[in-house]
Amino acid sequence: MSKDVRLQKYMADSGVASRRKSEELIAAGKVKINGVTAKIGDKVDTRKDTVLVSNKKITPPTAFVYYMLHKPRGYVTTLSDEMDRRCVAQLMKGVNERVYPVGRLDRESEGLLLMTNDGQFANDLMHPSKHVAKTYRVTVRPSITEEQIKKMADGMMIDGVQTAPARVSIVEKQENRVVLEIEIFEGRNRQIRKMCEQLQLDVARLKRVAVGGLKLGMLQPGKYRVLTDKDLAKIKQKGALTRDRDKAE
Repeated sequence: MSKDVRLQKYMADSGVASRRKSEELIAAGKVKINGVTAKIGDKVDTRKDTVLVSNKKITPPTAFVYYMLHKPRGYVTTLSDEMDRRCVAQLMKGVNERVYPVGRLDRESEGLLLMTNDGQFANDLMHPSKHVAKTYRVTVRPSITEEQIKKMADGMMIDGVQTAPARVSIVEKQENRVVLEIEIFEGRNRQIRKMCEQLQLDVARLKRVAVGGLKLGMLQPGKYRVLTDKDLAKIKQKGALTRDRDKAE
């Protein structure tokens, strides 16, 4: 008996990209099912259909792998870049599986970045409804007021949408320099930078230090390590992340 799944889910499960990025590839006409250019909404019969992305056949992996990468500044969170910028995929040397980043860290940000070939895991982790905490150390200048901290914590209107409440605390305060710890529960594009910009705060450094209960620790910039079952369990400690793949469709 065949099993039909949504094309973007099949692509994500095959380690091509996240579901959202997969939809962009479909919309761009880069995906074919049995030789026919696919469109948003198409489904795949996993037993007999052939799917090509940029003329390369894709298939779901037989085993899932999970890595933690310490992304340095100066790298974009993509597998390739038409502008020849350095990509995080270049840092994953020695990994045989085709893994892709879970979420994003912009080029000048650094810190903990998860890499996997498990599309459902990535989708769950990024979905706002899962409320998975992401913690950042943010150095701002020149200083910060209690009113500014309260605005961040209560939620701000960014790009016409209200942000969810955040947890904000001062780690270190010096003249013309403050280090904040900011914990957010959604993954909107450049959210923290946009919040700071709106408050006239200059971001000198932004580093993700934890996802859920999983901490970056002493992993050096540019290095990666395999995540254990214990590590994966820590991700769930500050969120409702599920690993039930049968509910995905």
